[in-house]
Amino acid sequence: MTLATPTLHTARLRLRPFSDADADRLYTLHGSAHVMRYWDSPTWDEPARADRFIARCQELADEGTGARVAIDRASDGAFVGWCGLTAWNPVYRSASLGYCLDDALWGNGYATEAAHALLRWAFDTLDLNRVQAEADTRNAGSARVLEKIGFVREGTLREDCVVNGEVSDSWVYGLIRREWKPSAVPPRAL
Repeated sequence: MTLATPTLHTARLRLRPFSDADADRLYTLHGSAHVMRYWDSPTWDEPARADRFIARCQELADEGTGARVAIDRASDGAFVGWCGLTAWNPVYRSASLGYCLDDALWGNGYATEAAHALLRWAFDTLDLNRVQAEADTRNAGSARVLEKIGFVREGTLREDCVVNGEVSDSWVYGLIRREWKPSAVPPRAL
C-alpha cells in the first residue's frame, strides 16, 4: 500500500515531498556537527548520503510505512529542514515522529509548527492512535518542541546510543489521539 507524501501549508512554512534538487541543502544540514550532535548517527561525510536519504523517502511512501517532507519557509522558499513520520503501522495505528532543522533557524518555532502540521495530517489522514518520538536527554530544545505539541515523556532509554564513541540516553515521548489538541499550537506571528 503506497502512502502519498503530502504537501502542507502553515502560516510560515510549506511542507512538501523531497526532490533531487534538495540534495545539496540536505547534505549541508546533516554534514553539520552542531546540528547532528544529538543524533543517533554521525554527520554525513559524503554527498551521496543525501541522494540515498531522498531515495529512502520515496521508498517509505512506496512501502506505505511513512512520509518525510522537506520544510521551506513560505516567505522566501528557503530550505529550513525536514520532518517525518516513519514506522507507520496501520494495524496498531501508530508511527514515529522525527525532524531536523538548520541550526541558524532554531528558536523560531519552525520545528513546532512543522511537526504540528504533520501530526494534524497524520491524525486526520492516517487515523493514528499513537505517535512516538525520541530525544537525546541533553537536547532540551527538542524536548521543548515535543512537549509544546502535546507529547508526554514516558521514560528513558539508558545508554541507548553510541555515536562517535559517546554514550547517551534518550527520552521516549508519546502522544495519544485522545490527548491530541489540533489547535493547541497557534502559528507564530510573522
